[in-house]
Amino acid sequence: RDLREAITKTRVLIADLDTLIATQFRTTFAALEDSFDRRLQQLFGGGFAKLSLTDPSDLSSTGIEIVARPPGKKPQALAMLSGGERALTAVALLFAMLEVRPVPFCVLDEVDAALDEANVGRFTDALRDLSAATQFIVITHNRGTISSADALYGVTVGDDSVSRVISLRLDEAHAIADG
Repeated sequence: RDLREAITKTRVLIADLDTLIATQFRTTFAALEDSFDRRLQQLFGGGFAKLSLTDPSDLSSTGIEIVARPPGKKPQALAMLSGGERALTAVALLFAMLEVRPVPFCVLDEVDAALDEANVGRFTDALRDLSAATQFIVITHNRGTISSADALYGVTVGDDSVSRVISLRLDEAHAIADG
C-alpha cells in the first residue's frame, strides 16, 4: 500500500512538473519570439522575424523554425537568406536570448565581419542596449565596433618574438587627450 501511494504521488508530481515545464517553456518562447522580432528590426532597420515550433503538441521533441524578412524582401526560412542576412539574423536571435535570459558575459568572435557601416552602427547600438546586463568581449577588426568599445585589448609581437598584451581604456585615453 505504501509503495502504491508513493508511485501515485510520484506520478502526480511528474504530471505537475510536466505542466510547469510546458508553461514556462511557452512563456519563455513567447518572450523570445517577441524580442527576436524587435532585435531583428533593430539590426536590419526594419523587417520582421518569426519563430515557430515544428511540433507544438510535443515540446520534448519539437524543433524551431526561423523565418525572417529583411526590409524590402519576402519572408524566408533562415537557410534561404544570404550569408550576411543569415549572420545578422543569428545575431538578432542571440541578442534576443540574452535579453530574455541575460548571462554575466558573452564572447563574440568577429560576428561583425560581414557587416557594412550602417549595420555595424545598429549592431553596436544593440550591444550598448544589452551591456547593462551582460558584459561583452568582442573580437573584431571592424573600426566601427572598436570605436564604440569601453576598453581595447590587443596582442602584439615584438622584435624579440615575444607576445605582449596591450590594453587601453577609452575613457581614460579621452581624459588624457583632453587634459
